[in-house]
Amino acid sequence: MSFRRILLIVLDGAGIGAMPDAHEWGDAGSDTIGHILDSRQVRLPNLQRYGLANIRPLKAMPPLDQLRGSYGRCALRSNGKDTTTGHWEMAGIILERAFPTYPDGFPAPVIDRFVKETSVPGILGNIPASGTEIIKVLGEEHVKTGKPIVYTSADSVFQIAAHEEVIPLDRLYEICEIARRILDGEHKVGRVIARPFLGEPGAFYRTENRHDYAVPPPRENLLSALADEDLDVVCIGKIASIYDSIGVTQDLTAKNNEQSIDQTIKALRDSTRGLIFSNLVDFDMLYGHRRDTEGYAKALEHFDSRLPEIESAMRDDDVMMITADHGNDPTFPGTDHTREYAPLLVYGKTARAGVSLGTRDSLADIGQTIAENFGLELAAGKSFFDRIT
Repeated sequence: MSFRRILLIVLDGAGIGAMPDAHEWGDAGSDTIGHILDSRQVRLPNLQRYGLANIRPLKAMPPLDQLRGSYGRCALRSNGKDTTTGHWEMAGIILERAFPTYPDGFPAPVIDRFVKETSVPGILGNIPASGTEIIKVLGEEHVKTGKPIVYTSADSVFQIAAHEEVIPLDRLYEICEIARRILDGEHKVGRVIARPFLGEPGAFYRTENRHDYAVPPPRENLLSALADEDLDVVCIGKIASIYDSIGVTQDLTAKNNEQSIDQTIKALRDSTRGLIFSNLVDFDMLYGHRRDTEGYAKALEHFDSRLPEIESAMRDDDVMMITADHGNDPTFPGTDHTREYAPLLVYGKTARAGVSLGTRDSLADIGQTIAENFGLELAAGKSFFDRIT
């Protein structure tokens, strides 16, 4: 038996407890889902029925004997704890060397070369920051001087914010392309991101004209393997940009969790065969990095409340996998990602339920399982296909 389609949903940053090496990353004691459930009664009946509380003990959520899904958790084998690292590993790419991050900003030689080759009149910022906050602080000076705002985050990113009436989109994209070329070798960040905004001082707002310039993944990955067999690879949210659109057959735009869920349901209603790959970014972007525990709890409850809609759009030969790419514990000090296990929940109308998938050695096990379903094989990962069929 095999499934016609596999839906892979990534709850961005929704880790389920520190990995054994978390102390090496300063993350000992982190526990994104655990600490959110510690904060109050969080109602997640659908995730509970899939087996969330069977993965490990969770406060006020007892494990169930009769489950609708199968459950486990995945370690991150790669060296890193960022978006690109986690997603690439799901596709069978294990990174021995982490993408560089810049908690103190980018070094002078990088910035000097950026200013020279882009011919901008200097830059503002060069610090780790929230994108919405930095345009509040530096937006007015940017408008006056024409200097782009450069900033980074816990991810391996070089972000460039500019007012669309000061630096037009075409020019901003050109600047980002130059930055992408400069940021190579030891400074090869995972993504360069254009972050355009509009508005007046005190009321600046980011537009939806964001554009990502990612490092292309190695050609040997799940998405390419599926596309090469003329299978559909439907990507929702930021998935396509994470893989630099390699192997992507359809890219459905979604800027937040609500849009990602809507697009996921839309994709399930289409006649396709292959992979539907969706990222729910708000957990990480709005609540994890901003250390908003209550916002995170509400977002989990909202996702859970919409699972019946997703189920109703699934066909008998579809299967859904729910996981995460890393942790982002909103109760933990700082604003960084956390080195945690990723939850693994599998549900399908004809898939086996109540099966413990255990602690998987790698997120690559997910990609290998998807590959095996379609008669393919990846270089990394151990399939659990026979456990769910």
